[in-house]
Amino acid sequence: MKEYNLIINGNSYSVIINELEDTLAEVEVNGTPFQVTIDKPIKKSAPAPAIRAPRAAAPSAAKASHSTGQASSTGESYTVNSPLPGVILEVSVKEGDTVKAGQKMIVLEAMKMENNIEADRDGVVAAIKVNKGDSVLEGAPLIILN
Repeated sequence: MKEYNLIINGNSYSVIINELEDTLAEVEVNGTPFQVTIDKPIKKSAPAPAIRAPRAAAPSAAKASHSTGQASSTGESYTVNSPLPGVILEVSVKEGDTVKAGQKMIVLEAMKMENNIEADRDGVVAAIKVNKGDSVLEGAPLIILN
């Protein structure tokens, strides 16, 4: 069971995901039960997100990175996914930028804390899947690196 507090068009919703199987989810929105069909099956065996301790230079911001490697027809690409549900505060890179391992790419606000999402390897930003102000769920794709 996972619980999320969402604000959609200025309205607050308490969403509880009770059960999830393939493309069918049983959820409660503000206490009202719904059965929701998801367009793509959810992967059940996703690894736990890696959250590292904050740097001494930035005590209020924790670093977090969560990536999955995916092969593409043009070579190897990696998708950097959101380690936590939250709101995108800043996108520090643009498509075509070269990034180094450890470089900040996105700032994600989660649970009233700013989390730096950093590149876990060197690469080139192939695609940015989010914009400043977007709300994202845990595991949502943020950036694709080549």
